[in-house]
Amino acid sequence: MGIIWDLDFYSRPILDENKKKIWEVLVCESALNTRQSPESLFRYSQYCPSNQVNSMWLGNALAEAMAKSGQTPQKIRFFRRQMNNMITKACQDLGLSAVLSRRTFALYHWLQERMLSVYPTHLNYQPSNHPSVQAEIPPPQALPDALMGQKWAMGSLEASAFEEMHEWEIGFGEAFPLSIVGLTPENRIPGMIIFSPRAVPMAGWMSGIEPALLKFYPAPQATLLLETGGSDSWIMAKQLDSTAQKESAEFENAKQQAKGVHFLAIQSSPQAEDFAGFWLLQELPLI
Repeated sequence: MGIIWDLDFYSRPILDENKKKIWEVLVCESALNTRQSPESLFRYSQYCPSNQVNSMWLGNALAEAMAKSGQTPQKIRFFRRQMNNMITKACQDLGLSAVLSRRTFALYHWLQERMLSVYPTHLNYQPSNHPSVQAEIPPPQALPDALMGQKWAMGSLEASAFEEMHEWEIGFGEAFPLSIVGLTPENRIPGMIIFSPRAVPMAGWMSGIEPALLKFYPAPQATLLLETGGSDSWIMAKQLDSTAQKESAEFENAKQQAKGVHFLAIQSSPQAEDFAGFWLLQELPLI
């Protein structure tokens, strides 16, 4: 897997001398496995005056980031749907691929750090209690045939088990260092395993839609959803029986105890020792 960058370009809770919000671009190398140290990931930040917010300014900032890092990212992920046109245009002008994704975990935690320890130090800091990310998610879609498994099961692993994830046989997948979340080795990470004889093509298809999180909704139809990309969601199962509802509710509780971290795995059968696909996921609060 090549280098992936996470990108955010948006206004910050800081005012300039004209009482206009200052904008900022944040770029960081995406965390792709559990062995990466957060401190080793490339980071770049630059404030932008409100009267210069456009794709040309952003493109120049990205070009500077690439020059400083010596990297050319294979793709750039961003999570703000309202910035889609500007970010996509800036990336296209540089020959870069931009995709809407909620797999911007390293960026999310860095932005949280800045919200707590950087922006409040500015003289014209103006805190807000309103999330800047739109929360509207379109209605869930029926699961594509490419993602239909024969059966699925819930499970869990201790966080310490992921220290050896680099030694697992995984066809498609992606993880992130649990240290950015603040979990201890003893924390249990819940997850879902899908079994299918078409495990490899299913995992390849899954890899292309940027899996973000799994969530169980007990009402009105006891539905398990897979959320992907910037705002897509898919019905993994609905009208679950009482046993599946109990397992799914326990999964949600364990996910909360693990600070939203969970996993999605794909295997050819319960007897398989390798994974056709394995992704660490995290349900993140709005920011």
